[in-house]
Amino acid sequence: MLEKFKTYYINNELFKQSDKVLLAVSGGKDSMAMLQLFIADKLDFGVAHCNFNLRGAESDADEQLVKSVCEKYSIPFYQNSFDTIKYAAENGISIQMAARDLRYNWFEELINENGYSFVATAHHKNDVAETMLINLIKGTGLSGLHGIKNKSGNIIRPLLDFTKEEIDVFIQENIIDFREDLSNFDNKYTRNGIRLDVIPLLEKINPNAIESLNQTASYLADLELILEEKINNELEKCSQIKEDKILINITQFKELSPLQTYLYYFIKDYDFNASDVQDIIASLGEQPGKKFFSKTHQIVKDREYLIITKLGIEKQETLVINSIEELSLYDFDAELYNLSKDFKIEPSSQYAYLDADKIQFPLIIRNWEEGDVFQPLGMRGKKKLSDFFIDNKMDVITKQKTKLLIQNNQIIWVVGFRIDDTFKITENTKKVLIIKC
Repeated sequence: MLEKFKTYYINNELFKQSDKVLLAVSGGKDSMAMLQLFIADKLDFGVAHCNFNLRGAESDADEQLVKSVCEKYSIPFYQNSFDTIKYAAENGISIQMAARDLRYNWFEELINENGYSFVATAHHKNDVAETMLINLIKGTGLSGLHGIKNKSGNIIRPLLDFTKEEIDVFIQENIIDFREDLSNFDNKYTRNGIRLDVIPLLEKINPNAIESLNQTASYLADLELILEEKINNELEKCSQIKEDKILINITQFKELSPLQTYLYYFIKDYDFNASDVQDIIASLGEQPGKKFFSKTHQIVKDREYLIITKLGIEKQETLVINSIEELSLYDFDAELYNLSKDFKIEPSSQYAYLDADKIQFPLIIRNWEEGDVFQPLGMRGKKKLSDFFIDNKMDVITKQKTKLLIQNNQIIWVVGFRIDDTFKITENTKKVLIIKC
């Protein structure tokens, strides 16, 4: 098994023998087998053990076993104890998800603090098959059907060439101590149900079911690479990135087929799911302004674009500015100049050139609201701000973020776009207030 282990991590370039690797060792069969293989191969490694405090004295016994092996072989040992139940409750997630978050966050800290290149976990072929079946049931799409990758960022899985049965034989032949987690036999958990009930049924149909599922997962992983290249090419053609927004041109997008599949891959990395895709496609023929939300992002169906942005763009409270100096506290640069013949105006909407004698503090900064009107520079009459936005083809997200600089309920500047004509520089202007956003 040692030679097969070495061949696998070398051929798949999981890590170099000179790399410093951190092993995630729970005390169970799989991770204890991985630990023994790293010892036998005389690699440079340390061991990290998480005590999730879910099984009382059993959890403590797991920790003691791993610690004793590390002491025997003088292996660097790192232990952390977590209040997993509290973390899960505070974050509104399952115990399993809480444990995953806690351990991987801690592993990242250990890597940064101790110079490790990778974290190794003891996933094997049976885990790949189980994950593949779970994702098939959930309907996660192609990306969920390649199971578990042997390398993802700084996470490596050097046992993915072994079945559970091979690991069991290795444990028995080498008389390796391990701890059995009895919760692994409770089929109220989805993964346990797959392992204990579903896979044995599949093996009755095909004794090599685990190998077959792993082979299929490998084919699908290769297929996904081809698909991703095609998807990315089409996304490039019909989208653009503008500041903190991704704009998908609706007209160009609607020429793609199958539309639902393309959209799923366009937005899945922003935590949108298959049902969101159906709703978004249904909205394409409707009036602009409809919004769709995931845990992390929102999509707005605008006139010409589907606009993707991160959540967190909130309507801010009204800010009161009492002096020119205070403008600098709110991401503005402001200076006062005497108007002279040499004075030059920078042709950029980031600047507002105002007749300083017409400015009276305090000023107000706030988001725009329906009903706001102003007299855009160069125009004679008033204009609704909503119409100004339409004339300038501003999308919903840009409008949502737009701020106004206001004096006595009169707009001085639609920040970043246009000043009100009332406050412009004239031949009678003596001092100029220049504000840059």
